[in-house]
Amino acid sequence: MSRIGKLPVSIPAGVTVTLKDNVVNVKGPKGELSQFVNPAIEVEIADGHVVLKENENAMLDNLKQRHAFHGLYRALIHNMVVGVSEGYKKELELVGVGYRASNNGNIIDFALGYTHNIFMQLPPEIKVETKSERNKNPLIILESCDKQLLGQVCSKIRSFRKPEPYKGKGIKFVGEEIRRKSGKSAGAK
Repeated sequence: MSRIGKLPVSIPAGVTVTLKDNVVNVKGPKGELSQFVNPAIEVEIADGHVVLKENENAMLDNLKQRHAFHGLYRALIHNMVVGVSEGYKKELELVGVGYRASNNGNIIDFALGYTHNIFMQLPPEIKVETKSERNKNPLIILESCDKQLLGQVCSKIRSFRKPEPYKGKGIKFVGEEIRRKSGKSAGAK
């Protein structure tokens, strides 16, 4: 059995979890999410907890795969419960002279040193805010109840201009350490 899969997921107040036809629905103040669960895993909802168990009678012959599913689905359900109750937040920082970002609703306009601006339409589940203060790097703050979607969008934004190791210019997460390299060293004789 998976060690993570053994842990029960506690359901906070204001969150409802339902199970129907191997689909777990989680509803809370921040939104509603659903996740299909492989029949190799049994889901039980009781006493304010969600408990996952491996189904010994499942058609999945590979024991290792069943253990992997056990931990995976427990983590996904836990992320959904935390997302609809508290939500997730990521902050991206634009490092570089002239790098800017502004938003109009769910459309972000990036100026990243290319010949043209990049426009990105965000999914409606994500709330975005951009901050530009004098003598500080511009910030993009993204919030959502879906951790997976939020991570995917942040990865896409970061791919427009990844941080480079010499000057540290690019789009990075707030608090992320960029491994720096020294430039060319002077020719020794």
